Amino acid sequence: MLAEEDINLMKRLIHLALVAVLFVGVCLLNVQPSHAAETKYRNNADAKLETEFGQKFDLNNTNVRQLRKLPGFYPTLAGKIVRVPYYEKVEDVLNIPGLTERQKQLLQDNLDKFTVTTSADVFVQGAERQNNGIYD
Repeated sequence: MLAEEDINLMKRLIHLALVAVLFVGVCLLNVQPSHAAETKYRNNADAKLETEFGQKFDLNNTNVRQLRKLPGFYPTLAGKIVRVPYYEKVEDVLNIPGLTERQKQLLQDNLDKFTVTTSADVFVQGAERQNNGIYD
């Protein structure tokens, strides 16, 4: 015959087992369908980065910090580039007032690294091009 102490221990074990089963059941009910894991959240910044903007330096959206990647551009030439409010085409960068011959040559040699798209508020909110929050 089982002692009362053994019976109480068995009751506690059964109770713990039921709690564990209940917990696992609740966890399984909260699992999202498999397609939810595949959902890619996108925003305006992601969409813009998938265009040519994400592959080249966009003259209308770049900042001084990004232009440090181009030898000879930082800080003087980079500052001149971002002070121009809007470029219609890449070649417009060659018409920045006050460029030296060396700066013009640097720009000419790197024209293929630039693009021009419309300003992206997601990157230049408040027309802030000195530091538009792109840090790569």
